[in-house]
Amino acid sequence: MIPEIGQFSLILAFCFAIIQGILPLIGVWKNQPKLANTVVPAARAQFVFIIIAFLCLDYSFYVNDFSVLYVASNSNSQLPLIYRLAALWGGHEGSMLLWVTILSVWTMAVTMFVKNLPESFRIRLIAVMGLVSIGFLAFILFTSNPFERLIPAAMDGRDLNPLLQDPGMVFHPPVLYMGYVGFSVAFAFAIAALLDGRLDITWARWTRPWTTVAWVFLTLGIAFGSRWAYYELGWGGWWFWDAVENASFMPWLVGTALIHSLAVTEKRDAFKVWTVLLSICAFSLSLLGTFLVRSGVLTSVHAFATDPSRGLFILLYLVVVIGGALLLFALRAPNVGLGERFGVVSRESMLLANNVVLAAAAGSVMLGTLYPLLMDALGAGKISVGPPYFDAVFVAIMVPGIFLLGLGPLAKWKKANLPEIGVRIRVAAVISLLSAVLVPFIMGKLTAMVAMGVFMGVWVISTTFVLLINRVKTRGMTGAKLIDTLKSIPLAFYGMLVAHLGIGIFVLGVTLVKGYESEQDLRMDVSDTATIQNLVFRFEGVKDITGPNYMSSQGSIAVSQNGKEIVTLKPEKRFYPVQGSVMTEADIKPGIVRDLYVSLGEPLENGAWSVRIYIKPFVQWIWAGCMLMALGGVLALSDRRYRVANKKAAMDAGYVPGVEA
Repeated sequence: MIPEIGQFSLILAFCFAIIQGILPLIGVWKNQPKLANTVVPAARAQFVFIIIAFLCLDYSFYVNDFSVLYVASNSNSQLPLIYRLAALWGGHEGSMLLWVTILSVWTMAVTMFVKNLPESFRIRLIAVMGLVSIGFLAFILFTSNPFERLIPAAMDGRDLNPLLQDPGMVFHPPVLYMGYVGFSVAFAFAIAALLDGRLDITWARWTRPWTTVAWVFLTLGIAFGSRWAYYELGWGGWWFWDAVENASFMPWLVGTALIHSLAVTEKRDAFKVWTVLLSICAFSLSLLGTFLVRSGVLTSVHAFATDPSRGLFILLYLVVVIGGALLLFALRAPNVGLGERFGVVSRESMLLANNVVLAAAAGSVMLGTLYPLLMDALGAGKISVGPPYFDAVFVAIMVPGIFLLGLGPLAKWKKANLPEIGVRIRVAAVISLLSAVLVPFIMGKLTAMVAMGVFMGVWVISTTFVLLINRVKTRGMTGAKLIDTLKSIPLAFYGMLVAHLGIGIFVLGVTLVKGYESEQDLRMDVSDTATIQNLVFRFEGVKDITGPNYMSSQGSIAVSQNGKEIVTLKPEKRFYPVQGSVMTEADIKPGIVRDLYVSLGEPLENGAWSVRIYIKPFVQWIWAGCMLMALGGVLALSDRRYRVANKKAAMDAGYVPGVEA
């Protein structure tokens, strides 16, 4: 009966979503408080029943209930428990249930933490999130039921895709979805503001923390996925410009622009139209990613569905949500106003230029992702748009954006002075130019792309320190009072510094690994050695081992430097008998300045094996940069000004907690 309880819970959640999304909007429109006040109870009831459904499906995986088709298709009795539980989101139906579960978690959080907002605005906000839930719950119930029974029940399951049998499977999808779905809150804030006629500083102040939380999760989710691909796929790549990877990267780019735009709206009452449009676009791109993954139009390790009816449902939902939001925007935007004026040379203008760059970068990724699909749909043949396009176009667009990233925070609000900015950046410019020459010289090869990448990375890092020094000088405290000065600076400012440092470190990592990585494909007999740079790799043979649901050939490769052994790497070739799949499991010695990466190829005659050896300089800086970006977001969220300002903004808007508007 557990699957039936889960199915019934989903039906009840769908009913409560309809109540949450429709009745409160009618209540506000008709000025009927009883209808309007159903929004919070309905949202919380929806949350409860979705959680019950989620737990019912996970329990079915836990007990190996192979009478449930989805469990039989994605699990096996020999699958380790942690992967059995994570297999819930290993296929299409379960991943959609994870999506609505996380959406209900965000909705529940909104009902708990927006009590200081004006009543009518709060009702519209939660109701819009209910409307979003209606579409996804309908999609699950009518096209993607995870509780469908298999009669007669299978004796055992087909097993989880071996690519997904990894610790990354446990945390990468939930974290990524927290970011994806989190932009629905920014979207709901934008739609509620358009309906309420409230697009001002207070709206930006309410929206900004929620957007930052979603952005932090999406940053971490993308970083975790990149790290997972790096060690799991066996050839050392960390980003493949795969269409589904791009589907998460596009909302991240637009979300980054949105965070900066919200800052300007809150600080200067400018960019209001631009900010609300970015709020709509960020969530729209999340929906587009859902369509790409679940429509069957893509062939990818990330893609789930192959049923065209599912793709048509999502496409129609996409049209309704995005079309409706843009129509409302078109009707209300002319009444918003332009806000405060600012000079051509000012922090506002540089932030605007940077946002345009980020939007253009997202557009270039979208073009490269969708163009092959469009050509195929029009019968113009199959074409491939790969890394050469993305590397050339995306990098060319982002170079001015990264330059502005270092320049913008050093400019004054409203109107800046170019000579004054020049004085502030001269030290950073000299350090960046010297680094662009010296680093390639030390690494042994100078190319224009490496010099440009090093310049940009060091530019962002050095201008970040210049910004901190200027902030301390502005406060007029040095020497013994320096610690007090640093303590007095708001956490939001430190959050910006740390996030920008993360981008600089990320740029350096990408530049150096792409410019100086080494790779060799070798045939190695037992006791054979290979020398790469100043390292000696000695193949010591292969032994057979048995895992919980696989058999493995485990290699042993000793790595030495100057006659001293530094590590023994043990890559594997695993065979999963249930699916008949062979998987490569690389072994890596990570380091601050380089990774040693070894994977086994195919067995050859007389006990020899093909072996791939990679040396990846500074590759760990890529993920360290991402972690710093996310940490910057967390520091910004920790700023006490968010909490105090939001309460004050609500009072300024005429709302007193406990008294309905």
